[in-house]
Amino acid sequence: MASDDEQNYQLVTILLVEPNPGDTRLFTESFKDAKLKNDLYTVSDADAALDFVNQRGEYTDHPRPDFILLEPKLPGKSGIDVLTELDDEPTLREIPVVVLMSSKMGEDIVKSHGLDADHYVQKPVEPEDYIEFAQEIEGFSMALVQEESTDN
Repeated sequence: MASDDEQNYQLVTILLVEPNPGDTRLFTESFKDAKLKNDLYTVSDADAALDFVNQRGEYTDHPRPDFILLEPKLPGKSGIDVLTELDDEPTLREIPVVVLMSSKMGEDIVKSHGLDADHYVQKPVEPEDYIEFAQEIEGFSMALVQEESTDN
């Protein structure tokens, strides 16, 4: 029999948009090492991210993410472009987005384009900090998804 915590636990689908394969690997391994139960999908550019959230192309059979972790510096279209397209589409603007920043400047850059994400989070610098970061992201994702479900 499942515990109350397990019964109340809502599996969250997270989309990580990260162009750096090393960071993607650290995120993925950290989620596994932290024994998080969320589904983590990864893409490396804006076009793939938009295809994923729109469930088109190779992502037709993938679930729409409940939560997006977005690196703003992407090859081709930027993370700003992703935020703009999400914001312009009523069915997508409800997906919480956390912008991953290398510095405080990232938040200022996003806001200078007249956009705003749900949260801004500093990316870890050291590999050993990624597990704690993954646990922090799980807390964010659960809070944001629960907040979204109570708003609707």
